[in-house]
Amino acid sequence: MPASSLSAKDKLQAYIHLTRFDKPVGIELLLWPTLWGVMFAAMDAAQVDGASAGLPEMKLVFIFALGAIFMRAAGCAINDFADRKVDGSVSRTKGRPLADGRLSGKEAVGAFVVLSLISASLLFFLPLSVFYWSLGAVALAFIYPFMKRYTHLPQVFLAAAFGWAIPMAYVAILGAPDIWCWLLFMAYMCWTVAYDTQYAMADRADDLQVGIKSTAILFGRFDVLIIGLLQTAFLILMGVVMWHYFAPTSLGITPVFGLALVAMMFAKQNRACATQVPMACFRAFLDNVWVGRYLFVLIAAVCIWSSL
Repeated sequence: MPASSLSAKDKLQAYIHLTRFDKPVGIELLLWPTLWGVMFAAMDAAQVDGASAGLPEMKLVFIFALGAIFMRAAGCAINDFADRKVDGSVSRTKGRPLADGRLSGKEAVGAFVVLSLISASLLFFLPLSVFYWSLGAVALAFIYPFMKRYTHLPQVFLAAAFGWAIPMAYVAILGAPDIWCWLLFMAYMCWTVAYDTQYAMADRADDLQVGIKSTAILFGRFDVLIIGLLQTAFLILMGVVMWHYFAPTSLGITPVFGLALVAMMFAKQNRACATQVPMACFRAFLDNVWVGRYLFVLIAAVCIWSSL
């Protein structure tokens, strides 16, 4: 249907599809790790003041949650602009609004700019130093969709774009990122590359046909093995970070053993991916939202318990 003939309701629906507000899994995959960073940074600040743990200000939680939601939507808009000429050739994406003509490239870029400006407006409520760090987030969000034409590692750029909120949270609360911030960021990078490779495995046949690069293509027959190694690195790094923050609390390192459940989630995902069935790989990708939810609840519970 030509874009000019769409009703206002259909146009709104097209923008919702463009920004994926109808698919909240992507929002959660960015939101929960952002809040991990906010909570760990608050614990860092409390330990500096002599307390074992502390809760972040609700204002900061709200600001970073909104920032994650709007920047994820902005990233989807610029991603569809970058893929507008190939999405129509991929079975899973041929119904996207730029691929089927409901929206134009200019409208997608406009949505990216508006959503980025909305996210930027949140910076007025944060220290000025966070603004400078946010420039990196915007740059990464803009360039990562185009990387799949030049490198087999676009998932690494996606992970950096999604994870940049973590050092921003530390800057907002502590004034600067520390070693624990970067270990958390590295852990998130490993997890994101792993789950986005699962996502790419679902599209591998179409991507090979249209010339799109991905880690799924790069890893080839070693895809599940490398995903497992990345997940193992995530578990080790998260274990080290959680040990650092939880050891001084009344619960000690006991919550760290909660990562065993995440390991079981990963094992289930990898069994599904080992079938090489596209929909099984896609469902494995979707299951990662439970990793984010579970770790958020675990970290929040320790913060609350230790602050009582």
